[in-house]
Amino acid sequence: MITIALTKGRILEETLPLLESAGITPQEDIDKSRKLVFPTNRDDVQLLVLRGADVPTYVQFGAADMGISGKDTLMENGADGLYEPLDLNIAKCQLMTAAIKGVPIKSGRIRVATKYVNIAKQYYAAQGRQSDIIKLYGGMELAPIMNLADEIVDIVDTGNTLKANGLEPREFIADISSRLIVNKASMKMKHVGIQTIIDGIAAAVNRD
Repeated sequence: MITIALTKGRILEETLPLLESAGITPQEDIDKSRKLVFPTNRDDVQLLVLRGADVPTYVQFGAADMGISGKDTLMENGADGLYEPLDLNIAKCQLMTAAIKGVPIKSGRIRVATKYVNIAKQYYAAQGRQSDIIKLYGGMELAPIMNLADEIVDIVDTGNTLKANGLEPREFIADISSRLIVNKASMKMKHVGIQTIIDGIAAAVNRD
């Protein structure tokens, strides 16, 4: 059995057509079910549907053989024990800093609100800037408005949410998209089956 861990939401919607191109379809409508484990049209493949942050953990520890995860999650949590054979070119966005529009970049020590604590620490350290990182789980745009932080580090897609809250993107950190990841031990033990799935998805990505 090959187990593939998928991320709920937008990434799932864009992933299912790629899996279908590789000959894998769930036996029921994932959106209409409360299940977390789904059989597919193939007896040797099952799907897990998880929170995005949990997908790399399931793959790292071998509870899933393969998974699809945002590059931001992989950067934040590390990718030990994983191969990253394929950029799926879906759910594209950018990881950036942002601050209140028109406010000059603060010199000296700054406060930064983000859910990407490790990425932010590494980024500001590489810039030689002293920073206090404040972990938030959502609503980043509120932090500068309420004077909780000078800047935020967050995903930027259209930039409309920043604009609506009086913020502007500042510094680029990384391009983000969804990646196919594989457990290293599974790649050895189930090589033929997993490689066939990788090849099928790669063909679909290249067609697009």
